[in-house]
Amino acid sequence: MAAVGWNVRAIEADQTAQIGMRGNETVVVCIDTRSLDADVLSQAEQLALTHPDLPVLAIVDPRTRTDQDVQRLLRTCTADVSLPLQTNTLQRALEECSAHASSRSHGPQANAIDMLLGQSQAMLEVRARLHQYGPIALPVMICGETGTGKELAARALHELSSRAEGPFVAVNCGAMPTNLIQSELFGHERGAFTGATTRRIGHFESAHGGTIFLDEIGDLPLDAQVNLLRVLQEGSLQRVGGSQPVVVDVRVIAATHIDLHRAVDAGNFRNDLLFRLDVLRLQMPPLHKRGDDIELMAHHFLSDFRDDHPATIARGFSPAARRSMAAHAWPGNVRELLNRVRRAAVVATASMISEEDLGLDTGAQVASGLDSARVHAEHETLIETLRETGYNVSACARKLKVSRVTIYRLCRKHGLSLEQLRN
Repeated sequence: MAAVGWNVRAIEADQTAQIGMRGNETVVVCIDTRSLDADVLSQAEQLALTHPDLPVLAIVDPRTRTDQDVQRLLRTCTADVSLPLQTNTLQRALEECSAHASSRSHGPQANAIDMLLGQSQAMLEVRARLHQYGPIALPVMICGETGTGKELAARALHELSSRAEGPFVAVNCGAMPTNLIQSELFGHERGAFTGATTRRIGHFESAHGGTIFLDEIGDLPLDAQVNLLRVLQEGSLQRVGGSQPVVVDVRVIAATHIDLHRAVDAGNFRNDLLFRLDVLRLQMPPLHKRGDDIELMAHHFLSDFRDDHPATIARGFSPAARRSMAAHAWPGNVRELLNRVRRAAVVATASMISEEDLGLDTGAQVASGLDSARVHAEHETLIETLRETGYNVSACARKLKVSRVTIYRLCRKHGLSLEQLRN
């Protein structure tokens, strides 16, 4: 372990010790199961169960791996390596333990910006923008594909602002019934319409003194866009059925996965509203452009799942699984990665999750040269056309001049879930 940059301290099984450390250091308990009897293995198992925040790495002799006492210990460990030790295998196991410690240190009350995991250049730029935009009381437009973490970024902007003690209200503009959008956003007075038996405060009033996050702002109807523009211009609103203006102090953060300039050209979005909302812009990168962040987040999601489900067998990812994750296009982005890891953790029958457990078929993705370029171009064209047609299969087929059956086949080929994309 010293060979890969870790300080090592040896302790006998019957000894106790205290370890001095700086706040930014990580401690990993390494247990050599070769020389431990059943009683000591039981003590080691109890240590792991008593201190779930402490990552534990087990060194296992393949000849004793099937021993019941060893198996019971391994279920509580963060990772394990088999003899003979290989430097790269040991390094990866220690990195897994380190990622586990890092994810646990965030805790359930972690700041939103800490939950935006990743060390890729793209994510470093995102976090820099968040720190830059957070304290500025101006509207922010967050752009990016579905599942890239736009709401988490909006929450981080709120937490970094002077409004952090105020409410954060998230609204999905595409999920509200069309006939109730005005009432949902701006509230209504008693008797304003059939069924309005009491006065109701809308989302904007609920967010007074804080931040309102308008997700999928491109789905907002034109009449609601007019009222939203008035709120931004005048700092007040009028409830449905009301006659008096209500002053509201809110910071507006909007998000979209579509090109709003195209929506303006198509007459579906007001140009003046776009200028009001698109003051500061934050672009969330797609997962397939984040490199090593994919594996880092996969370990984080698996660690979180193991914390909630201690009986989970899987503790890491096989080399083939890591290669398949790196090669996959991730059309569903971080949300897809989370769901695949959770499902794999449930179905896995070994300590290392396989590419089959993840449901990734990398046959086409590992092709080289022109074949790889063709597969990528086909995937990008399919995704872009689906977006442009609102994920309507018939319209997409007409635009690409193929049959609907072909669209469904291509979706299966590239691992695209139309239901997931639409959400």
